[in-house]
Amino acid sequence: MVVEVDRAPRRPCRRQLLKGAIVATASATVATFPSFTPAIYASDSPEKSKIKFGFIALTDCSPFAIAHEKGMFKKYGLASEPVKPANWAAVRDSLIKGDIDCTHMLLGMPIASTIGGSGSKAVPMVAPWILNRNGQAITLKQSWKGKVAGDPKSLKPLVDEAKKKGKRPTFAMTFPTGTHAMWLRYYLAAGGVHPDKDVEMIVIPPPQMVQNMKIGTMDGFCVGEPWNARAIAEKVGFTSIATQEIWKDHPEKVCAFTEEFATKHPKTVKAVLKALHEASVWLDDLTNRPEQCAIVAKDSYIKCSKDQILGRLTGSMDYGDGRVKNDPDYMIFSSRNCNYPQTSYAKWWLAQLRRWGMIEAPSSYDAVAERVMVPGLYEEAMQEIGYKHLGKDDRPWTLMDSIAFDPQGDMEAYASAFSIHNMKG
Repeated sequence: MVVEVDRAPRRPCRRQLLKGAIVATASATVATFPSFTPAIYASDSPEKSKIKFGFIALTDCSPFAIAHEKGMFKKYGLASEPVKPANWAAVRDSLIKGDIDCTHMLLGMPIASTIGGSGSKAVPMVAPWILNRNGQAITLKQSWKGKVAGDPKSLKPLVDEAKKKGKRPTFAMTFPTGTHAMWLRYYLAAGGVHPDKDVEMIVIPPPQMVQNMKIGTMDGFCVGEPWNARAIAEKVGFTSIATQEIWKDHPEKVCAFTEEFATKHPKTVKAVLKALHEASVWLDDLTNRPEQCAIVAKDSYIKCSKDQILGRLTGSMDYGDGRVKNDPDYMIFSSRNCNYPQTSYAKWWLAQLRRWGMIEAPSSYDAVAERVMVPGLYEEAMQEIGYKHLGKDDRPWTLMDSIAFDPQGDMEAYASAFSIHNMKG
């Protein structure tokens, strides 16, 4: 069971959805997203000259912040306005209603929105840009320091003890189908803890994590930086594991649009991607990271000490329990083919949503992945500015539990093979 804290109420979409059949459930047929080719969409001015972009107070909102503050949106014909909703549900609702045009978003959200499921109406979204890799963490309460380090198997005896006393431990994440939820679920299950049976899972907005830990709302949480570093600075928790230790170079946030917006405004979408590209390249020059922190630390963005942002951004990893290391897998924004919208990521996400009983089996994992990630749109935008990317990557990868994921394999078999799951049907 997942309890949501401080969730913005859902409001109906005012806009007419994209023409054609809309996916009502995960098992419905998935339409093919319109192709984007230079012959159809000439490289000229964007259809919209003014855009509003959404973001949440996290370090990985930086590509949007830098593109706005340093004039990269303006360079590509866009007057940009930042909008800061209170939580991820509000971000989603603002995008659906058209209050914002594009947004910083958890990778799992546009996938879940496109297929519907769990009683939610399907609203197709596209995510043609991966904003960043790595840079999230799982924080545990101070009283567990010395009892648990990076191996979640050490957590199981503590969870079992709490259950015997009649109170399951509580863990927080930021959105049920989002990245933080999946990292937390994967971590717990790798340690023998069932996230739906052994613990309580609640939703709390990122900036409220530390305060809620301080008053005892939860025993652990998964969130992006700088809130894990803030928990250590305020001595309310310690980092058990960074998410790059769960999955090295994992995708994290995306730039998302509704499918309807992207269909009507393809040149605007490409202008956004071009601006984000320039911002991302700037961000991955480590000499710029102090300036990055000074910008995003402002009250209008994260509202946090820049020192609490900078350390982990440059690989200085203090876990808060005596473990310290120089982490080469810090958050990146452009390098290592970071931004390419790999369909394999969407397929992994769908398999994990299946694993946890959140969706029915899609009629085609490939079709959903192509529809949401629209790699052709990314490729066209980058071709227009002469950027040579590394393209599609369908190689298998292995996560912290040594279980390999093959993007070309059987997704249903992969999802059902885990010893801890909640798969239905």
